[in-house]
Amino acid sequence: MPLPLNIETYVVTGPTSGIGLCAARALSKQGRVVLVGRNHAKLEGVRTAIERQGGQALNVICDLADLESVRRAAAEIIALDLPIAGLLNNAGIMPLREAKTPAGLDLTFVTNYLGPIALTEALIPHLPDGANIAFVVSAIEDPERKPAKVMGMRGGRFISVEASARGKWLPGGARMAGVDAYATSKQCALAAAFALSRENQRLQINAVEPGINPTTGLGGANAIAQFLFGQIITRLPPFSQYRSTPERAGNIMTAVLTDRSNKTGVYYDEKGVPMTGSALAHDRQFQDRVLAETRAFLAETAA
Repeated sequence: MPLPLNIETYVVTGPTSGIGLCAARALSKQGRVVLVGRNHAKLEGVRTAIERQGGQALNVICDLADLESVRRAAAEIIALDLPIAGLLNNAGIMPLREAKTPAGLDLTFVTNYLGPIALTEALIPHLPDGANIAFVVSAIEDPERKPAKVMGMRGGRFISVEASARGKWLPGGARMAGVDAYATSKQCALAAAFALSRENQRLQINAVEPGINPTTGLGGANAIAQFLFGQIITRLPPFSQYRSTPERAGNIMTAVLTDRSNKTGVYYDEKGVPMTGSALAHDRQFQDRVLAETRAFLAETAA
């Protein structure tokens, strides 16, 4: 039986695989799901599967690496005029090599941070009081995070939003190409989530660390690296305590997005327990600076 038009709606980015797929399936049992992704065929597959299980889903094509595509998708979601109860900013990438968008911007930073923020800011005025927004971040933004340090990661390497968008990071970072971009994008997402939660007290805006998920593309396109890290290294200390699965992470995302306890500005770990990120991400001046610079950059690109 079709769900009523006034049923709560959840918007999920990156819903065709991994954590996003599991979250979309779980959320479809709570209400309607708007599936936001760039691959039409994969979106159709997820939508069909959800509807076969008695749920209701809609597809919206969006490439988060293309800010104009994000703006069009936001307008399309708003035009649906549905009661949006939650937005899950899940989509993300971690290429091992430096990559650029056709516009010359850093692919990782735009996909993981600028695109999600542009989508979130466009939707916020249209969200009802009490709606939830969750950002999927990563603890490798913290230079003191033990597993990250063991892997030779140095945390976020933020200079400015403009520099990050151009693929420039503080020197002295990780030896693995692409890690600085990923860590910085996630640090900015965490800081922006905190800033947005203070600005929008009528909403619940939080962040989630999904844990180490061995089946979600760790190691980039290198199959050997994926196998070694995902199936062997993550089973050893100090990684094993942070190990999770897409299903478990998806359930935690669902719990955060359906929470009605007015918790906001919380950073949840892979078990759904509040955690602390880097000192920089928790600095209010840094949070406000990141959000202000982001808004200025997005306004410039939209001009």
